[in-house]
Amino acid sequence: MNAPREIAIPVERIGRAAPALPAALPPAGDLGDGLLHDRLGRPLTDLRISVTDRCNFRCGYCMPKEVFDKDYRYLPHGALLSFEEIARLAAVFARRGVRKLRLTGGEPLLRKNIEALVAQLAALRTPAGEPLDIALTTNGSLLARKAQALAAAGLRRVTVSLDALDDVVFRRMNDVDFPVADVLAGIEAAQAAGLGPVKVNMVVKRGINEGQILPMARHFRGTGSVLRFIEYMDVGATNGWRMDEVLPSAEVVQRIAAEFPLVPLEATAPGETAQRWAYADGGGEIGTISSVTRAFCHDCSRARLSTEGRLYLCLFAGQGHDLKPLLRGGAGDDVLESAIAAIWQGRTDRYSELRALHAADTGSPAPRRVEMSYIGG
Repeated sequence: MNAPREIAIPVERIGRAAPALPAALPPAGDLGDGLLHDRLGRPLTDLRISVTDRCNFRCGYCMPKEVFDKDYRYLPHGALLSFEEIARLAAVFARRGVRKLRLTGGEPLLRKNIEALVAQLAALRTPAGEPLDIALTTNGSLLARKAQALAAAGLRRVTVSLDALDDVVFRRMNDVDFPVADVLAGIEAAQAAGLGPVKVNMVVKRGINEGQILPMARHFRGTGSVLRFIEYMDVGATNGWRMDEVLPSAEVVQRIAAEFPLVPLEATAPGETAQRWAYADGGGEIGTISSVTRAFCHDCSRARLSTEGRLYLCLFAGQGHDLKPLLRGGAGDDVLESAIAAIWQGRTDRYSELRALHAADTGSPAPRRVEMSYIGG
C-alpha cells in the first residue's frame, strides 16, 4: 500500500515568522547610477506584484489539484493589499530605480476591478518624469473580455501562459477541462487591443507536452506573438519536481531549428531572462527560459511582492520581508524606501546557480520554498 502523499502548504501559512526588517534603516544608498544594488552588484529595476493567490486552473507544475482542492484556505480579503497600498509601494520602488511592473497571481484577472489598479500604476512616474512599463501575466481564460479595458487603463503588454495547442493535452494540463480555443481568443483580443507584442509562455515537461513544441512554433510563427519555452522548474514544495522531467532548452531549440532555421539574437536589456532566437526567414522570434540548465542569477534584477505585502528577493525564496506593518502602521514613504533599500542591499540570493548543491544528499532536508502561485512566476 502506498503511503499517502504529504500535502505541503506555503511556508507563510505554517506559522514560521518571516525575517524581521533590518533594525537599522540606513539612508537608501546607491553606486552612483541612482539604482539600488545588492551584495552581488545587481540593480533593482523590476517589481513583480502578485494581486491574488487564487487561480481558476490547476496546472500540476504550479497548483496541483490534490493540494489546492475545495478545502484549501486562501488568504482572506482583509489580508490582501488594497490597490492603494500596492500603488503606494510601487511609487516608492519607482523612486529607487524600478522601471518595470508586472502584475501576476495566481491568476490576476480574477482580482475584481483589476483595471482600476492598472490605471493607478499607469499614473506613476519615475524621478525623470517617465511612465513605468506595466505588464501582466495571465492564463488567458478571462483575457478576451478584459483586454480592451486593460489597454484603456494603461496596460502595455501581456504574457499568456499556454502549455499546448492540442485541446486534449491542454485540458489535461490545466486540469479543469478549460478549452484552448478560449485562450487563443484571448490572445487575439489582446493583440487587437494593442497589448503587444503578446508573449506566449509554454512550460515544457518531458513526457507530458513535449510533443506540442513544434505545433506551438508552427501556430505562432509569423503572427507577431513571441513564443517562449520555459524549463519545468522546482518552484514551491507541491509540484513533485524531478530533474528527469526537465527538457533542456537546448533540445527545444534543436527541434525547432530542424524545421525552421534559427539565428541567435542579442538580449534586449540587461537581466533579461530569455535567450532570444529569430527565424532565419523573418518569421518572428522565439525565446527560451532556462532556469535549470542555464541559470541567470548573475544579473537578476527582479523583486517580488506577495498578495499580502511580503517582499521576496528570489522566485525560489523560502521567506519574505513583511512590509504591511509599515504600510498600515503609519510609516512614511521615506521609511518604506529605507526598508526596501536595506532589504535589497543585503540580498545574496542565487538559488538556480546553487541548485546542484541544494540537490546534493547532505543528510539534511531541502529548504522550504514559497509556492509560485503565491508570488507569481
